[in-house]
Amino acid sequence: MRRILVASLVVCLGGIRAADARVVRLVVELRQPLSGGAPFGDAGPYERLEGTVYMEVDPRDPHDVVIVNVDRAPRNARGMVEFSAGFTMLKPVDPARGNRKILFGLNNRGNSIELARFNILTRDGADRGRAGPPLDVGDGFLMKQGYTVVDVGWQGDLAPGGSRILAQLPVARQADGSAIVSLMRVEYSDRNIDQKGTFTLPLEGSPAFRSYEAADTHPAHSTLTVRTSVQGPRTRVEPHQWAFGACPAGQASLVPGTRDICLFDGFSPGKIYDLVYPAKDPIVMGLGHATARDLASFLRYAVKDDTGQQNPLALDRDRLDVRRVYASGSSQTGIYLRDFVYLGFNEDESGRKVFDAMNINIAGTLRNFINVEFADPNVFSAQTDRHDLLMTSYPPFTYGVTTDPISGIRAGILSRPRTDPLIVDTHTEAEYYQLRASLNLTDGHGRPVPLPPTVRMYLLAGFQHGGGSLGGPLAGPRGLCANATNGLPPLPTARALFVAMDAWADRGVEPPASQVPDVANKTLLTLDEARQLFPKIPGVTFPPALNQLDWLDFGPSFGPRGGRVTVMPPLVGSSYAVLVPKPDRDGIGVAGIRVVETRVPLGTATGWNVRAQGFREGNTCGLSGSYIPFATTRSERLQSGDSRPSLEERYGNHDGYVRAVRAAVAELVRDRLLLPEDGERYVRDASASHVLRSSLP
Repeated sequence: MRRILVASLVVCLGGIRAADARVVRLVVELRQPLSGGAPFGDAGPYERLEGTVYMEVDPRDPHDVVIVNVDRAPRNARGMVEFSAGFTMLKPVDPARGNRKILFGLNNRGNSIELARFNILTRDGADRGRAGPPLDVGDGFLMKQGYTVVDVGWQGDLAPGGSRILAQLPVARQADGSAIVSLMRVEYSDRNIDQKGTFTLPLEGSPAFRSYEAADTHPAHSTLTVRTSVQGPRTRVEPHQWAFGACPAGQASLVPGTRDICLFDGFSPGKIYDLVYPAKDPIVMGLGHATARDLASFLRYAVKDDTGQQNPLALDRDRLDVRRVYASGSSQTGIYLRDFVYLGFNEDESGRKVFDAMNINIAGTLRNFINVEFADPNVFSAQTDRHDLLMTSYPPFTYGVTTDPISGIRAGILSRPRTDPLIVDTHTEAEYYQLRASLNLTDGHGRPVPLPPTVRMYLLAGFQHGGGSLGGPLAGPRGLCANATNGLPPLPTARALFVAMDAWADRGVEPPASQVPDVANKTLLTLDEARQLFPKIPGVTFPPALNQLDWLDFGPSFGPRGGRVTVMPPLVGSSYAVLVPKPDRDGIGVAGIRVVETRVPLGTATGWNVRAQGFREGNTCGLSGSYIPFATTRSERLQSGDSRPSLEERYGNHDGYVRAVRAAVAELVRDRLLLPEDGERYVRDASASHVLRSSLP
């Protein structure tokens, strides 16, 4: 019988079946001191654990029947579907010294990146695993607060390599044991075609992912087309012009196979190729939601696994003291978390809440649709390519339950009040141009839709997708883009909002009010309206287009919860109204959180960029933003024809600039959008900077 000691919040689980959490066995394969055993404040020294968690689900359980093809996965003698995943954990050596809170920082394509969102690192922050150098935890921000930081594999199509955290998910089969075969659609562009071109590609497009094998390798039974733009006419590549197999040096080097494609004349980076082929052996990818659900539930509620192995966070053999569990995901895994919540995975198989709160970062309105036969979690839509592939925006978009006027679908990401988490959703301007973030705030006709009271949403005005590193250059490398990319660092804001999220979930302290553009006050505009307001800057072109969204019909077997795609390419219906933030006289977004770098700007920072000449110019440049420095003096500005005031006109001199930074810091700290220690860093850096020091000795 279950017993919960409410007074102490210590769960005594001696009478609970360990299998309730669906973790059958948790194996720790590596345990090593973190940072050489150095203490992190009151939490003391930390250790790093690495291992594998073995799980199973009941395909008949109401919590699991939503998983596409779980009923066609192999079963063990108990009728359960088995799967496993790698995991990592950073925890206090003595769990009693921690803050009794877990942060699941979910990996992006197998790469652990969430630590770098909150800790100031000296390296890139990637976890290189047991074969790599010691993990860099930088200033130890999360550790000093006592958090246990966990990551777990969820993406079942990752190829082994590097330090990617993998998930071993089963393949679905027909009832007679034969292979499931269905059409699969992939697209190739300069996202995966080198600028020098190539003769051959993995079917998936990247060697970092396992391609679904071709069930039939006769080119006449597949369709390969080519076009020069997203909306351009498709020309069929005739079957005698390509083959299944690898051919690194062209047709003469062809080795026939089932996981690669060879184009005899070569793939050009200036074109878009679309392949529809019969694929076999779909991974039950929806189980990737169960890996996070069930490991989080186990760590929160179970003292030991089915084999008697103790939960690493247990205080002793009979006691567990976990107060809160949070999740954080960026880009692909922010998209994952939206899907996770919508499909009901924040409730475990025993009906308990899994995550108390989530920070969903730079996800736009996407869900990753891993709950699809032949799912491809790596793909996302942009204005220049993959415009109508599956992992695009598909209702529901909003957190609250609404009726989408274009499709008629009535739904919302949050529809289970008892177990839905609190949400802190953060976006950059890039998500408005590429990932249709405005549809979080409006319906398909551009009419405002309110956010639920359990959601806070923040736009980081002037940021690009992902942002730059703290202390790095504000103007980054151009690559394929016409403008320098945007290096504004999101870390200080992310830290402040994480602290606010914890206070909200743990103590009921309301976080700062949402800060987003709004059609009601005309800070959320059409692209043409924003173009008219953007300042005149020499050599800078405003985007001619954004990633427009149309209603896409993937066939009768596909819907908001996933399913099977049977119409490729999809049928295209009515268009949605996709809106963008209003720019000010400097070209920086008016609405949202304006950080120190945009309150006291040294240049124009945007969430968009455009492609340079020779690289499919006339299109947006992926998820990159732009950074265009101001002129230093008024005379320089006038000589170049720049309409934006110069640094000299804005701040007068170096001391004026430092005063402006100090005032901006005070406002942000007051509003709980910047931590005091991070504000002090801004003032120190401004004082030490060379801004308007040119006339000084």
